[in-house]
Amino acid sequence: MLQKGLSIVGLLKTDRKTEAQGRLRARQPVAVIDIGSNSIRLVLFEGTTRAPAILFNEKIMCGLGRGVAKTGSLDPEATERALVAIRRYAHLARQSRVSGIHVLATAAAREADNGPAFVAEVSRICQTDVQLLSGRQEAKYARLGVLSGFDRPDGIAGDMGGGSMELTQVVAENADGVTTSLGGLRLQTDHEGDVAKARKVARKILKDVKIGWPGEGRTFYAIGGTWRSLARLHMFEKKYPLDVVHEYTVPADEFIRFCTKVMKADLSSHPGSDVISSNRIGLVPYGAAVMAETLQLLGAEQVTMSTTGLRDGYMFSLLDQEGQQQDALLEATAEIALLRSRSPRHCQELSEWTENAFKTLGWEETREMQRFRTAACNLADIAWRSSMDYRAEQTLGFINNAGFNALSHQGRAYLSIVNFHRYQGLGLKKQPPASANLAGDELARHARTLAAIFRVLYLFSASVEGILPKFSLKRGDKGELLFVLPAELEELAGERPRGRVEQLAREVDEEITIAFEG
Repeated sequence: MLQKGLSIVGLLKTDRKTEAQGRLRARQPVAVIDIGSNSIRLVLFEGTTRAPAILFNEKIMCGLGRGVAKTGSLDPEATERALVAIRRYAHLARQSRVSGIHVLATAAAREADNGPAFVAEVSRICQTDVQLLSGRQEAKYARLGVLSGFDRPDGIAGDMGGGSMELTQVVAENADGVTTSLGGLRLQTDHEGDVAKARKVARKILKDVKIGWPGEGRTFYAIGGTWRSLARLHMFEKKYPLDVVHEYTVPADEFIRFCTKVMKADLSSHPGSDVISSNRIGLVPYGAAVMAETLQLLGAEQVTMSTTGLRDGYMFSLLDQEGQQQDALLEATAEIALLRSRSPRHCQELSEWTENAFKTLGWEETREMQRFRTAACNLADIAWRSSMDYRAEQTLGFINNAGFNALSHQGRAYLSIVNFHRYQGLGLKKQPPASANLAGDELARHARTLAAIFRVLYLFSASVEGILPKFSLKRGDKGELLFVLPAELEELAGERPRGRVEQLAREVDEEITIAFEG
């Protein structure tokens, strides 16, 4: 009997209630409008979660705070441009059926004589109260932004905007943030293009800043678009194998030397200047000046770039304690498994199976290894709809560019190695991408072993949940390694799976025997 074909295209034309499957239906979007001294930005988050996906993100560089320090007022032309943008953003938010519009305003609106009138008009447009943040509140949300974007961060966070720069301890819950007038736009305007003079001003201001290092780490977490542009320029110069700015880490002394060089360079003709937005390029030397002085006066050991800042910190503050303590990486990758894998439960079973397997192999996994392995299990099956010849390429592209938080570049390299070898094999001719070199020898060996296990397990389970718990990797009475299946599944142990078990044995440098029970 012939089956009637079900056309998705036809369904979309006839059923307006059909929902996109790439969204998590239980979540309602949230809008955040961030009114900074240099840029105005709208972010539509998928929901209030530990690792919220971004549905929409747009900014306009209008220079709202240009000249506030001298004139005392918001620039009239910039104000009109800002209001036009905010009307558009409010409309976009409402048509996206957001649960609420959260409007945050910072230094320019806070300090200008006509700031209250501007804030009142924004409130009318958005039909909600505008949160006019104090410098201390800006520092608080910068701190929370770092907590939201990193795994157990420890150090000092600095958020450089157009009108101010805030500094705060990251792990000290009751830390008082420090706000300064070292905003990039303000420095550029007040010192009329004299970067050397701006650096002297930064040095003078920072000498009076009192902030101590919490914990043992001396990492400076750098937040803000100007500092991200500075990092992109450094990555270009180093020919860094990843394009991801978040968690890009450089020794402080090296970055101070680089900043000093950037301050003196003509960036309009500088090699790699095309990696910087044309709207930012004029501010980068001032960002370099403040960065160099900050790192030197604080005595930082390294600087780590953060793409999570005030907006992310504000979203983080909306979570309860349980939500804040969740692992952002594992939450995000579990969501990807739910949206893109053949069976999310199979991914969970894979995580449990491999945990036991590494224990059997005598591998004492660090907490970091456990996190990376679990994330790899969540991402192991996201390319199944792709052509078999290109699954490795597609998965690598996703991993190298995905907006995962709480994932170091070393961890990204680990995930790349796992997924490359999971699809391309483990032979010497199969060399992973250059970014894999960031993992280090121990993590790389762990990743290859995990890939070898994946290559075995998927041939037995075919991604069907409930199968993996039926077999195991065990030690026999004499300490030998056994891949144990129930007798009822003996037919699964065909030629190809046996070859993969032999491949795993070579990877762990032990013989593995396939055995049957029951």
